[in-house]
Amino acid sequence: MRIRRGPGLRARITLLATGLVAAVSGLLLWLGWVLVGEVVAGVPVLPAGSVVRVDGVDYDAANVGAALRDQAREHVLRSGSVAFLCVVLAAAVLAWTVTGRVLRPLHEVTGTARRLSAESLAERIGMAGTNDEVTELAATFDAMLDRLQGAFESQRRFVANASHELRTPLAVIRTELEVTLADPDADVEELRRMAGVVRSAAERAEQLVSALLLLARTDGVGLAVREPVDVASVVASAWRAVRAEADGRALRAEFQVRPAPAVGDPALLERVAGNLLENAVRHNVDGGWIDVRLDSGPEWTVLMVVSSGFLVSPDRVDDLFEPFRRGGVDRTAHSGTGLGLSIVRAAVAAHGGRVHAEPVPGGGLAVTVYLPTVP
Repeated sequence: MRIRRGPGLRARITLLATGLVAAVSGLLLWLGWVLVGEVVAGVPVLPAGSVVRVDGVDYDAANVGAALRDQAREHVLRSGSVAFLCVVLAAAVLAWTVTGRVLRPLHEVTGTARRLSAESLAERIGMAGTNDEVTELAATFDAMLDRLQGAFESQRRFVANASHELRTPLAVIRTELEVTLADPDADVEELRRMAGVVRSAAERAEQLVSALLLLARTDGVGLAVREPVDVASVVASAWRAVRAEADGRALRAEFQVRPAPAVGDPALLERVAGNLLENAVRHNVDGGWIDVRLDSGPEWTVLMVVSSGFLVSPDRVDDLFEPFRRGGVDRTAHSGTGLGLSIVRAAVAAHGGRVHAEPVPGGGLAVTVYLPTVP
């Protein structure tokens, strides 16, 4: 729906420019009229009684100055009026044309905004040319569309992944309840068994929802918090959370860590380190090893987590960063959510960094995270 409350911007600018030109031209015409009159007034006064012919008309010599002044002013008004109309008309046409060319990019921005919907957010203005205010507006609009598209795509992925993955625990809960309620002889032991299965399924669903919310928070959306962070302390905190599990599997862990600065969201960076260490523990072999290295340079802080484990095909390493992929196995593992490396990739990208993974000869995975040390 188009709402027009008055003359458009193009018409208003044209009227303003034409009015200014008309005022200046009128002032110049008046000044010319006055100056011509003053110049002609300086004609010497002739003796009275004689006759002087001016443009075929006889005048008394005493009135020659006044006659010349009136005729000069009449010529100025006649010629000046024609020039005045031509200048004003030319100014109007020029202002209308130039304003149209200047405002054309704004019409493109408006047209793009009208065409946009949740299904067509991929369209961009992509204006090139001089770096003026309109180009800056178009670039800002395109950047806003990038953020909107990222948010919409993140929302779609969240809904699709949540609906797919929550179906399994909800189906388990429903089946257990129906089977137990259908058994009239169910005793306390059976009810306790059913309650344990339902609790496990509910915990599984809670883990999935938490992981999906974190993924939606970081995937395609900018950071809400930016502050200096010591990645070494983040790694230490993340290791404390999984150390008991690592000790239970007799994993040998070696740390080569020193203070390393980064700028970003401390909670997300701790989740990055936590997911890497959790994967290194849970997808390891009993009695295996974990090697954590942290170093920093003038531009990048590098965190590397290398661990033993099962063989990973080099062709499937990139698939590990897709949601619900666990060691190259899709949606079949019984531990974890399958979102660990997806969250790592999204969180690192939100910080302006990058992540790289490669298989370890003999089994295992090496994941390297690069985080900028300056915003």
